[in-house]
Amino acid sequence: MQLYRHVVASVLLMLSTAAQAQPPGFTHGPVIKNDGPVAPVPGHLPLPEGTRLKVAMDVVDRAAPGKKNRSFVTAARYINMHAAAGLPPDRARLALVIPGAGVHDVTTSAFHTRTHAGDHGSQDLIANLLKAGVTITVCGQSAAAQGITKDDLIPGVTLSLSAITAHALLQQDGYMLNPF
Repeated sequence: MQLYRHVVASVLLMLSTAAQAQPPGFTHGPVIKNDGPVAPVPGHLPLPEGTRLKVAMDVVDRAAPGKKNRSFVTAARYINMHAAAGLPPDRARLALVIPGAGVHDVTTSAFHTRTHAGDHGSQDLIANLLKAGVTITVCGQSAAAQGITKDDLIPGVTLSLSAITAHALLQQDGYMLNPF
């Protein structure tokens, strides 16, 4: 019985690892080296000369314990795919607004360890997104409802009065909301 359990556990581990591997043809980088895998898209519509993108995305859901938040991986993909397509990072701006449970994925390691019995898997990715110029703003109402303060957030993550306020200000600055 012990051998059977060991074999089953090994097979499940291999399947889990294979499911997490990036699809064939996808690569990391060029801006965020370890996240945001992208694939070349032959024949895509060319980006017009002078293209400037300003996109806002919500990060609502929280990652599973020890895993990266998929919305942060998508943000890295946004940065990487536009850079790979020749658009300089300062012309592919991205703002993440975090209402709801996603707030927990931008708390410091100390806060997360104290309240969730362990680190979360997004810390390095968040640091790389901030370094790449991504704006990350937490909904103050969601943070307050979950007992999270500005001091509990990773340095560089900002706290807004609310997600609605953050989106209104981003829209005034020319950002469009990505519905995905």
